[in-house]
Amino acid sequence: MDFRSSESPASVEERPGPGPRSEDALPETAAAAVKVVIVGGFGVGKTTLVGSVSEIRPLTTEETMTQAGVGVDDTAGVERKSTTTVAMDFGRISINEELVLYLFGTPGQERFWFLWRGLFEGALGAVVLVDTRRLEVSFDVIGRLEERSVPFVVAVNTFPDAPAYPLDELRAALDLPDAVPLVECDARLRSSSRDVLMALMRYLQTLALTTEAS
Repeated sequence: MDFRSSESPASVEERPGPGPRSEDALPETAAAAVKVVIVGGFGVGKTTLVGSVSEIRPLTTEETMTQAGVGVDDTAGVERKSTTTVAMDFGRISINEELVLYLFGTPGQERFWFLWRGLFEGALGAVVLVDTRRLEVSFDVIGRLEERSVPFVVAVNTFPDAPAYPLDELRAALDLPDAVPLVECDARLRSSSRDVLMALMRYLQTLALTTEAS
């Protein structure tokens, strides 16, 4: 029995594949694209933020957490979390008719931090998401950004059961310079997540103007 296709090679090659979704097409007016990385500890809401603000269907690499992660991943405070990002999240948002942001969400667990080098390549800036229930998981993340000289803003994700602290106290606890923006957000809300990205854009613009003036 011949299991070969009855179609000729030419007919197979010429068959059109599924085209891109119209809503995923890059706006014709787009003149500049900026790469932004969303970072933070495990379970702080990075995937949620990318998904809430992206104007295209976000790409996620979430997998179900298994017994293999027990004793390796620190799930204190997020015990009910059942999935985790194992490579990256990807989304896109148009800030205006000409400026487009490409968003890359990083894995939170330390065992996946080897992926950060590739994700940070070409990034103009970063958003650090913080959970006040587990503030300590943000220290190493911020330290890594500072080592790479990547400009960043810090966004406190306001979980319903998370303790609320004055921003000046959080700034002191995180040892943030006064110039680094520190804002509150609800990563589930598109408008709130967009405000965080706008804060980053304004900060990057301020840094650029300062550099030009010096």
